[in-house]
Amino acid sequence: MPPFLLTLLKVAFLGGLYLFVYWCLRTSAVDLRGVMPPKTADVKEASSQPARKGRTPRTVFVLNDKGAQVGSIPLNGNLQIGRSEGCQIRLSDTFVSQYHARIFRRGEQWFVEDLGSTNGTFLNDRRVTKPAEIHAGDRLVLGQSALEVRR
Repeated sequence: MPPFLLTLLKVAFLGGLYLFVYWCLRTSAVDLRGVMPPKTADVKEASSQPARKGRTPRTVFVLNDKGAQVGSIPLNGNLQIGRSEGCQIRLSDTFVSQYHARIFRRGEQWFVEDLGSTNGTFLNDRRVTKPAEIHAGDRLVLGQSALEVRR
């Protein structure tokens, strides 16, 4: 094999290796950075469903992989969900980001917002891309963990 071709292959391999290392470091940095300041969003546009009166949630239940309740947290303020110790709902799931999502109140409605997590937040099997209104009976899936919002 000509030396020029070997040199060219070495350079291409090293370039690919550097890109891979850069991608790994960037992904780790984004996950470790934590919560970015919340974007101001028009919450009225966030809900794709009409308001359901009488279904205001009061409690978030943490479920295990078999669907059994393993904990509960009352909804009385903003809740951050993730693996970080600074989260009110702390999950040990490795598929959950340090600061994965948050639940917050606007007026009489409760909303869930994904905080730029790697694996996404799902509300009733739909990916949350902007703040979405939640109601009693709704199910949130973060990584391999599930939460249920109840009255």
